[in-house]
Amino acid sequence: MINVTKSFLPDFEEYVKYLEGIWERGHLTNHGPLVLELESQIREFLGVKHFFFVNNGTIALQIAIKASGLKGDVITTPFSYVATTSCLVWENCNPIFADIDPYTLTVTANTIEQVITPQTTGILVTHVYGNPCAVEEIEALAKRKGLKVIYDAAHAFGVEYNNKSVLNFGDISTLSFHATKLFHTIEGGGIVTNDDELAHKISYMRNFGHNGPEAFHGVGVNGKSSEFQAAMGLCLMPKLDGIIEKRKSLSDLYSSSLMGIPIQHLQIQPGTTKYNYAYYPIVFKTEAELLKVIKALNENQIMPRRYFYPSLNSLDYVTNNLENDYATDVSKRVLCLPLYPDLAKEQVRFITDCIRSQIC
Repeated sequence: MINVTKSFLPDFEEYVKYLEGIWERGHLTNHGPLVLELESQIREFLGVKHFFFVNNGTIALQIAIKASGLKGDVITTPFSYVATTSCLVWENCNPIFADIDPYTLTVTANTIEQVITPQTTGILVTHVYGNPCAVEEIEALAKRKGLKVIYDAAHAFGVEYNNKSVLNFGDISTLSFHATKLFHTIEGGGIVTNDDELAHKISYMRNFGHNGPEAFHGVGVNGKSSEFQAAMGLCLMPKLDGIIEKRKSLSDLYSSSLMGIPIQHLQIQPGTTKYNYAYYPIVFKTEAELLKVIKALNENQIMPRRYFYPSLNSLDYVTNNLENDYATDVSKRVLCLPLYPDLAKEQVRFITDCIRSQIC
């Protein structure tokens, strides 16, 4: 069976070496030396001032929302994983949806501005499939309107825009290091900011509110991660360039093998973007065509994913403020094809031949 993704794992002996150190020290969690080392390496890799390793990408979003002081109406995207919207609702915010560009699949400064009202307190949008939002235009708009910007950058680890990590944009960016991501810590996530005040809030919010061993500074949650998760991250960090390069090679093969088939490909945000090849999405002309292809792929033990479907403005716990929107339309027609370093070139060709047989 060819699944949509497969977790990258280092050599077992490499991971065991880290485990031996954990056993020797007996320090399993609570900001252990491996967690601190991973945070240091990621800060340097991203070129950011503050990075916090947390236990998953969802808690990263919740802490970011709380630290930014967002409440009431928050503008977000309907085309993302459900956590982007559900975290807002969980934190008692009201998601206000801005439509996406039909080619980059990200929200734009223009679509955000169309739904800004006096009740708007912030912006939480996604670098979809790792494709950067129009960060410069959004930043200019946010400054003009006095709004905080959080980027859900769950897919964007390793992405650069204008020769620096895209995680340098916005007030806060959040990451997911779930096992399905190109860089993972089994379970895990991260919070990035270059703002000292926000960093101080995040530091105590992820640790029960501790502002010292016997002091507390406001309410907090348990966002800490363990030495075991950090060990996996430390194993993968030196391999990141190779992981991305292999994914690029397979993505290029997909693109050449799918040439001539009437499908839409992701348009990477204009500008100097260095992409990480986190996903390989394609958009069909109709949902019926997509369903026909999925059926044929499944019959051949190939398991792509309708990612993201359905559009988040269809959730039963939000108010849909969009009509005849691109996000709803695209969500019915988009399909992510299998992509991971162990995927063989012959398997890519088999997948694309199967697609071609259904719609050409």
